[in-house]
Amino acid sequence: MADPRSSDSGINILTKREREILQLIAESHSTRDIAGKLEISVKTAENHRTNLMRKLDLHDVASLTRYAINNGLISIGN
Repeated sequence: MADPRSSDSGINILTKREREILQLIAESHSTRDIAGKLEISVKTAENHRTNLMRKLDLHDVASLTRYAINNGLISIGN
């Protein structure tokens, strides 16, 4: 898998929709909530999550959340 720090990988290889899904995942929204908010099927939301994990070589939601925080997609409130 590509090094997420290089310019052609990581956040740069994600589509706008994948970044949107990643942000919602990192904000602790369930797959069902994400599907409802984006008016897509639950299966489509699951597929986006699976694609995110594959592209970023991450294996769980906690890792996706850390990735989103580290890349400025969400911020931790004070």
